[in-house]
Amino acid sequence: MSVAFRRESDDEHMEPKFEVPIPPGPNWVTARGMRLTRAQVERLEAVDTGAMDEDAAKKLKRELRYWRTRLATAELRPAPAGDAVAFGTRTTYRLNRQEKTVAIVGDDEADPPAGRISFSSPLARAMMDAEIGEKVDFGGKAEAVEIVGIEIVRED
Repeated sequence: MSVAFRRESDDEHMEPKFEVPIPPGPNWVTARGMRLTRAQVERLEAVDTGAMDEDAAKKLKRELRYWRTRLATAELRPAPAGDAVAFGTRTTYRLNRQEKTVAIVGDDEADPPAGRISFSSPLARAMMDAEIGEKVDFGGKAEAVEIVGIEIVRED
């Protein structure tokens, strides 16, 4: 039989397991983001992997390595002044005649459906340092986004 039709085991044809990707750039966090990251590490450390199958235990350990790295590299950012769009502000903006409000937070804290976007997102980068009434370019369109309101995010 040709070697092309032989297979030692199914394991050699499985997809390789990689580490959870770390977002590029600084790991800025709000006080809330720091609490959430610590809570994730504590939750994962409390899990007893002895009762798990090998794949589930490896997955959990991979996730724990990610969150430990994120905790170790977290940079708690100071509260913003609130006079311009910045990390830690809640910003109301108008785009395509619709008003929306988002909080600008760290990568791991971001939850767009809940109104929290990462500081590294294209929209946040476009709005950064803009003041109320200012229009900024976004999505290839000049003055596409108008800043309507800015407030400092109060921690829950």
